[in-house]
Amino acid sequence: MEEFLGKSGVEKYESHAFDVQNYKWRLSLYPNGNKKSNGEGFISLYLQIEDTQNFPRTWEVDVNFRFFILDQIRDKYLTIEESDGVVKRYYQMKTEWGIAQLLSLDHFNKASNGYLVGDCCTFGVEVFVIKQTGKLERLSMMKQPPNNTITFQLQNYSKSVADLYTSGVQTIGDSKWELNVYPRGIGAAKYYALSVYLGLVEAHSLPPKGKVYAQYKFRVTDRLNYTNTKEITGSAWFTASASRSGNRYFIPLWDLQDRSKGYLVNDTLRVEADIIVVSNVKLFL
Repeated sequence: MEEFLGKSGVEKYESHAFDVQNYKWRLSLYPNGNKKSNGEGFISLYLQIEDTQNFPRTWEVDVNFRFFILDQIRDKYLTIEESDGVVKRYYQMKTEWGIAQLLSLDHFNKASNGYLVGDCCTFGVEVFVIKQTGKLERLSMMKQPPNNTITFQLQNYSKSVADLYTSGVQTIGDSKWELNVYPRGIGAAKYYALSVYLGLVEAHSLPPKGKVYAQYKFRVTDRLNYTNTKEITGSAWFTASASRSGNRYFIPLWDLQDRSKGYLVNDTLRVEADIIVVSNVKLFL
């Protein structure tokens, strides 16, 4: 950046854009100081990043930089950087970093220092972009996600012979779920109670240590009297090694098979699961 503008009345001058490591940058010079940042009586110089409108919403660029001013008499550069040496983080709300008190105007204007010769000077910057190797992960909990009820229906309950029945797969939140129903129980509850589990279908494809949270409610409705409806809630983190969660003692079989309770109507069992809260994870590279 050449030609000095201090006596022209120009408050701020921006250089042409230049490329460094696939990013566009621009120098912003205040010849008489950036008065809003206590720069009066000094030259203020800033490095700003350009053309960020197409970046991802959570973009950030980490940078080390140092400014320099050419001593035209001795043909060497005065190099200036902030004393803390901290890496500067550029992001959506902070697209400019610099030094408000780069060099005092008295020192700059002194002819023997060689910075201003023939009313011309040269400013520059070295930019070192630090490559990011990490990821940003955003976890959110979605309450009452849309289409959040899974329904399983078993006709001819009294004639059913399989130990396990599975509902259709349903997408709730960002995950696929299914109901596992054991009409006559499983494990210690075998021939004692209706056992019901919620399963994460794609658990096997989760990344290492990946997990999905769900809070759920199981329900078997009294479809005769509407007074004996049975509900139970639970919650769990679902992982590759723990892909389902539920209750093996949901309804004792003597209650389930008591026709007056209304759980079996026309020999049909209906089990529902509401996913009340489900986690969503989004990764930003």
